[in-house]
Amino acid sequence: MKAAIGIYVHHHGSGHRMRALQLAAAIKDRRVLLIGSNLKDRDILGIENASLVHLPMDTLEEDEGPLAKSDPPAAFHYAPLGIKGIRARAAILAELFKVNYPMLLVVDVSVEVTLFARLCGVPTVVIMQHGIRDDIAHQMAYQSAELILAPFNQAMYMGKETPMFHKTIFAGGFSRFDNIPEREYKKNSIAVMIGKGGSSIKGETIIKIARQLTKCNFHVIGLDKSESTLANISWHGAVENPSELLLSCEIIIGNTGHNTVMEVAALGRRFIGVPEDRPFCEQEQKAEAISNRKGIRIIGIKEFEKQDWPFLIKLLQQENVDWDGIINPGAIKAMVAAITDQACKIFGH
Repeated sequence: MKAAIGIYVHHHGSGHRMRALQLAAAIKDRRVLLIGSNLKDRDILGIENASLVHLPMDTLEEDEGPLAKSDPPAAFHYAPLGIKGIRARAAILAELFKVNYPMLLVVDVSVEVTLFARLCGVPTVVIMQHGIRDDIAHQMAYQSAELILAPFNQAMYMGKETPMFHKTIFAGGFSRFDNIPEREYKKNSIAVMIGKGGSSIKGETIIKIARQLTKCNFHVIGLDKSESTLANISWHGAVENPSELLLSCEIIIGNTGHNTVMEVAALGRRFIGVPEDRPFCEQEQKAEAISNRKGIRIIGIKEFEKQDWPFLIKLLQQENVDWDGIINPGAIKAMVAAITDQACKIFGH
């Protein structure tokens, strides 16, 4: 029997889940177990060889007492004492590893799950993210992994070459919007993307910008502020698949999280990126990786409202956007090949 492929999905935001689902759908000849705390049963519809493993959250519940005081160990990012959800997760994972071995676990992302799997004798493949990740915990996770996969090209890597480069594969970028046919946008149409992971781009700020750009029509995705009466703003709230709406717009404003950057690149639209304050400077580094391209502007959240927006939009409209090399049409195929090849190398099948 071929080794199973487990995919651990971090619960924060939606990017990890989307990436995991694309990988799971592309693994055709092995059992796939999607493991996480924020997965929905509908996620695996149409993926016949996939099943879900639901984990409890790893945060304090209302009926639990205060946490025991303890200095956090440098080997972990998140390992508080006393939370029953963490004990339950560990028990579920240990049983999962026991019952489903041989298994190769793809971790997207968690230092703790990576190291726990290794302690259970389960080999791992770790998904690399942007950011300054030279801390002890990240280095231990990377050292313990059999393989590191970067869902972006090597030109976007902003750090120094590390000893782990010999087992790192830069697959190139991909998103759920790959292979969507190009279409004409509407002049002076601007989309604003508010991700599920939270954003400093607030409704009040969008209203102030829209008042400066009365000839532009704004489409706000991920935020509902229907009480606003400005005629040039449409508040769409949560949109399951906003590709058509985004394609209709000339410029997209959003944070510089991985998913947003790759989706805008796949659609080929001009971009105003606003880095959020995230752990390990992840969004700042992603922003730096794309900052010198035409048709793209990076603006810090403190400078966001201070912009001369008519001037900025006019400049962007005069530039052809450059997303060259960011999206790799073969990225998913390359990642799946690397994962399955690693399973064959370890287990012989």
